[in-house]
Amino acid sequence: MKDNPNEGDGSTTENTAGEERSITVNRVIEAPPERVYEAFLNPDDMAVWSPPEGFRAEVQEVEPEEGGSFRIENIGETEETEQYSHTFEGTYQELKRGEKVVWTEESEEGDNHSTVTVTLDTVADGTEITLRLEGIPKDVAEKYGVAEAWEGSLEKLAGQVEA
Repeated sequence: MKDNPNEGDGSTTENTAGEERSITVNRVIEAPPERVYEAFLNPDDMAVWSPPEGFRAEVQEVEPEEGGSFRIENIGETEETEQYSHTFEGTYQELKRGEKVVWTEESEEGDNHSTVTVTLDTVADGTEITLRLEGIPKDVAEKYGVAEAWEGSLEKLAGQVEA
C-alpha cells in the first residue's frame, strides 16, 4: 500500500479550441487492470461507481463491444439534487481488455458531446487510471464540476474493485 494513497491522483483542466475544455483525471487503484476494465463495462459495477455525488444511476443499456452503445440515467437523490436528472448515452469506439476503453458520449439534453479515453497502466500498487475527457463545453464543465465529479466517480470505482 502506498504511504499516501492520493499521491499522483488528481485532475487537470485545459482550454482547447473555442469554448471547449479537455479534462484529465488520474487515480491509482489497488486492483488489477483486468478488474478495473471490467468495471467500466459491467452494468452492475457502473450503477455503483458512475453516478456523481447525490445521484443514483439507472443503467438502461450496455453493449460492451466496439460500436456497441450504452445509456445511463443519473437521478438526483438528495434535497439539493432531487430536481435534477440527466440521461447520457454513448458508443464504444475502442476496447482493449485490461488496457483501454474509449467512448463518445452525448447528453440527452444536448449540452454535452464529448470523447472519453480511459487508459489503464499496471503500477506497483495496482492500476493507474488516466481518464481524458475531450470536447466538453466550457460552460458545462464549470456548471456541473465535471472534473470533480469524475474524481468522485473514480473514488467510488476504487471502493468497488479494490480487494
